[in-house]
Amino acid sequence: MARLREMMWDDSAPAIAAPESARAAFIRKTYSHVFGATLAFVALEAAFFATNLPEAIFRAVTIQWFGPLLMLLGLIGAGWLARAWAHGSTSVGTQYLGLGLYVVAEALFFAPWLWYASHFGENVIPMAGFLTLAVFGALTAVVFITGADFSFLRSALSVMSLAALAIIVAGMIFGFSFPLFLCGLLLMLACGYILYDTSNILHHYPTTQYVGASLELFASLALLFWEMIRIVLYVQSLMGDGD
Repeated sequence: MARLREMMWDDSAPAIAAPESARAAFIRKTYSHVFGATLAFVALEAAFFATNLPEAIFRAVTIQWFGPLLMLLGLIGAGWLARAWAHGSTSVGTQYLGLGLYVVAEALFFAPWLWYASHFGENVIPMAGFLTLAVFGALTAVVFITGADFSFLRSALSVMSLAALAIIVAGMIFGFSFPLFLCGLLLMLACGYILYDTSNILHHYPTTQYVGASLELFASLALLFWEMIRIVLYVQSLMGDGD
């Protein structure tokens, strides 16, 4: 019976409908690509920090108020193109090109802000990284243990993303800072995307789309890391004020 199912299986169908061996291979490939993308991101940041590039970018983009906005728009544009390549092409090479483009774009976006964060203490970035991995692991476990389908979050996440983008852009234009509760809301948004993307891997992606699936999960991981950095910096500032 299992053999018959494998012969009749359509690899364009969602992974949940695939034979167990194919589904397990798809999940392994997806998470190995997320791991590889994360290692590439770390390697790129290490290479950048071996030069003065992060500081140079930070000083260049903070001269004018619209500098950070241009960086954010550049990341959004690169993400759009990367997703088009990773999801829309039948060529595996083009899919990898999309994933690689997105990793490089995230690394360039993070570099100046990681340089800035490093001046608040040598433990800021490691602490944010540890918290990111801990939360990511916990959320991943929730989805895999329960088998729940979180695709119903799509509309809410889209609306929250547009609202968050509007607030961030307004903050850049008008120069107001983000209170801790807003960082918490954005952290909830990142967690929601991880639940959503992880459940999509189980329930909705075909087994041929492991590159595109890994790109989405890496993007959510990067967003979570970004918010963890902001929260750790906020806590550090409170501790500094207390001293």
